[in-house]
Amino acid sequence: MVGTPSSSGGRPLRVGLTGGIGSGKTAVADLLEAQGAAVIDTDSIAHALTAPGGLAIEPLRREFGPDMIGADGAMDRPRMRALVFSDARAKARLEALIHPLIGQEVEREAAARQGLYQVFVVPLLVESGRWRDRVDRICVVDCDEATQVLRVRRRSGLAPEMVARIMAAQATRAQRLAVADDVIVNDGQTTPAQLAARTLDRHRAWLDLSALPV
Repeated sequence: MVGTPSSSGGRPLRVGLTGGIGSGKTAVADLLEAQGAAVIDTDSIAHALTAPGGLAIEPLRREFGPDMIGADGAMDRPRMRALVFSDARAKARLEALIHPLIGQEVEREAAARQGLYQVFVVPLLVESGRWRDRVDRICVVDCDEATQVLRVRRRSGLAPEMVARIMAAQATRAQRLAVADDVIVNDGQTTPAQLAARTLDRHRAWLDLSALPV
């Protein structure tokens, strides 16, 4: 677990927000942003980098060929997903290409964004091993696996076997909880009002750690 920060460090409290696919990280991040947190979402950054005209498009074209770029000029996400979940070497090549670009943009946004504290939304925070010394707290949005599968299929229409592959490539629920300083439960029984209340509790606790008034 990550230690409690000092309020005299000259920078805002940094919270790493993570959770498995379909756990509800985005919903929690949106609630925190509405309370005044500065949210830096690595998934959103990755999408921007691989959108038409994004900084990763030409490097992707050179590394993987023109078939990985769709007619709209964006990375062909379904094709790339199918490749990297069937070929570990392709996955490593993709990560070596895009992770440095994401890191640069994260640092740029972190320097520019103002808020009561900073929230870094990192789906693979536990898996990467690179984030634990970059944040003061790790917060896990916790959800049972059956609910994850149901949410992902409803949201994206992915086949069950693809959802299973994605989840198998992520840390287990137990591994995430083992490194958590804070947990926000968002399981199948959680209502939107309950999620909002649990998120607000964490927000208040982080303000206390930051020595800021509620």
